[in-house]
Amino acid sequence: MTKNSHPKKEEPAQIKPGVELPKLTKEQEERVKKVKEKLDKFKEKCLAKIEDITGISILPPMPQQTLPPAVARTEGAQPNPNELQIFILIDDAKVEGLAKGNLIIKTTDEATKIAKEIDELFKPQIMLISELKEACLDAKHDIIQMVASSALIHDKGLLSALKVAEVHKNMSIKKFEKYVVSYIAVGSLFRGDAAPNDIDVAIVIDDTDVKKMSRFELRDKLRAIIINMGYDASEITGVRAQFHIQTYILTDFWENVKDANPVIFTMLRDGVPLYDRGVFMPWKLLLQMGRIKPSPEAIDMNMEVGDKLIDRTKQKLLSVVGEDLFYAVMNPTQAALMLYGIPPPTPKEAVKLMEEIYVKKEKLLEKKYVDILEKIRKTFKAIEHGELKEVSGKDIDKLLSDCKDYLERIKKLFSEIEERNEKEAIQEIYSTSMNLTRDLLLDAAYKEVTANKLPELFKKYSESEKIPLKYHKILTEIIKAKKDYDSKKISKQEMNKVRREAREFIRAILDQLDFRRAKKLESAKLSFRYGTKMGELIMFKEIVFVIKDTQKRDELWTANLDKDGSLQNLKKSNLAEYEKYIKGAKMPHDGIIKSRTLESLRQIMGEDIDILWKA
Repeated sequence: MTKNSHPKKEEPAQIKPGVELPKLTKEQEERVKKVKEKLDKFKEKCLAKIEDITGISILPPMPQQTLPPAVARTEGAQPNPNELQIFILIDDAKVEGLAKGNLIIKTTDEATKIAKEIDELFKPQIMLISELKEACLDAKHDIIQMVASSALIHDKGLLSALKVAEVHKNMSIKKFEKYVVSYIAVGSLFRGDAAPNDIDVAIVIDDTDVKKMSRFELRDKLRAIIINMGYDASEITGVRAQFHIQTYILTDFWENVKDANPVIFTMLRDGVPLYDRGVFMPWKLLLQMGRIKPSPEAIDMNMEVGDKLIDRTKQKLLSVVGEDLFYAVMNPTQAALMLYGIPPPTPKEAVKLMEEIYVKKEKLLEKKYVDILEKIRKTFKAIEHGELKEVSGKDIDKLLSDCKDYLERIKKLFSEIEERNEKEAIQEIYSTSMNLTRDLLLDAAYKEVTANKLPELFKKYSESEKIPLKYHKILTEIIKAKKDYDSKKISKQEMNKVRREAREFIRAILDQLDFRRAKKLESAKLSFRYGTKMGELIMFKEIVFVIKDTQKRDELWTANLDKDGSLQNLKKSNLAEYEKYIKGAKMPHDGIIKSRTLESLRQIMGEDIDILWKA
C-alpha cells in the first residue's frame, strides 16, 4: 500500500499491535500442575452447582487488570502471588435487567464457597457474556486480551474462539498497521452458543489511499494473506476449529452499507468489535438510531432480486436434471461396461450395451433399470437441445428416486461381477500355477507328479536348483487361497495379496522353463562349416531345422529325421514355424549323430562339411 499525506489515524490506547498474548508465569504453571486434581474437582463442582457456565480458565498476571466493578478486587487489597485467579464466564442470555446483578452476586458466592472447600488460594472471578460484550463495545480491549490469554479448564467455544481471534487480530495489526480499521466477531460468538469447531470473524482494511493496483486485485491479495495468517493463528493457539475469516476493503464495505446488503446490516447489528479505529462502532450506533437507511436504488434492486432468483432457481433445477442426475447414472454405467472389458462408450451406446450385455446375454440386470437410464438420457438431451425449458420439483423427485434405485442396483451388479471375476481369477491363478509347476517338474524328470505331491516335489526342485524357497511358500499360499475361496473364507485383502504374489511366482516358473529349454536346445545344436560359411543343425527326435548360413538366421529349412538317421522331405521353413515348434517340443534329440545324418547334410549343402565340436 502507498501512503499519502492525509491525517494520521490514532491508535486506541489499550492496544499494542503485534504483541504476543500474556502467558502464565513459570510459578503459576508449576502451581497449576501441582493443583490439577483440585482444579478438576473445582470445575466439576462448579458445573454441577452453577448453571449456564460457558467457560472456566486460569487468568495470567496482567498489569492493571480491568474487570467490571461487581467482580473487581477490593480496593487497596494486596495480591497474593500464590493465588490462582480463576475466571468463570456465565451465559446470561436468558436473564434481563437487574437480575443480571443478582446473578453475578449469587454465582460469585457459590463459586467462592466451592473454592474455599477445595483450596483457599483459588480466587474465582465471575463475568457475564453480556459484560464481556459491553467491554468490547466500549473498546476495553485489555479485558479481551486477559480472557484470550487465560489457560482453559472448561470451554464451550467462546474462550478458545477469543484466543485464536486475538492472536490473528494481533498478527493482522502487526502486518497492516494503521490499515486495519475494524476486527469484528460475527455469528454466534457472543450469543453463548458458540460452537467449539466454528469461529467467524470479519476484518475491514482501509484501501482509500491505494494507487498501484486495482481494488479487485487488492481484495484477493489481502484475503489470501489474512486467511493464511488464520491458519498460523490456529497452529499457534492449538485451537482446532473451522476459522472463517471474512475480509472486506473499506470502499466495498461502504458500498454494501449504502446498498442495504443484508449480510452487512446483520454484521453491524449483531457484530462485536474486538478492535476498532472508529469505523465500525459509529456505523453500528447509526444503524441502531435508524439513521442508516437503504437508498431507493437499493430498494428497487432488492425487489428485482426476487424475479432474478426465481429464474436462477429454474435454471438450477434444469442443471440438476441436465447435469447432476445424468452424470450420476451415466458414469457408474460406463464403469460397469469397463468392468466387462468395454472401453467407455457414448451415452446412447451405453444404454444399448447395458441391455445387450447385462440384460440379455449375462441376465444379471432387469430391463426396468435400462429403461430408467434411457429416460434420464432422453431428459438430458431434451434440456441440452432446448426442447425442455422447465422442470418441476415433482419431476425432479421422481427422477431422483429413479436414480437412487438405479445406483443401488448398479452397486449390486458390481458386487455380482466382482464376485464372478474373483472366482475366475482365483481359478486361473490356481490352474496356471499348478500346470506350469507340473511342466517344470516333468521337464526336470520328476516322476509321479500329482497335485497332492506338487508342493513337496517343487520344494525338492527349489533346493536342488538353488531357487529361493519363498516361491515354494507362494505356491502353498495359492493352493490354500483356492481352498479358502471355495469355502468362502478369504478376504478381499488376502485375495489381492495372492494376486500380486502369483504374478511373481508365474514369472519365476516361466523363467525356469525358458532356461531349461534353452539349455536343452543348445545341446541339440550341431554346428558345421563348409567352404567359407557356417551353418547349424537343430535336431529333435523326429524333425530337424537347418540353418545353411548363420549370417542369415531367418532363412531356415526343415526335414524329417528317419530312423536310420537320414534327412527326408527337405522344405523351406521360417522363424515363426521354428519358434512354434520349439515351444511345443517336449524333448530334443538324444545327442547321438548317425553317419546317415552327416551324409544327408553333406548332400543338402552340396559340398563337404566339417563338424565343429564345442569343448
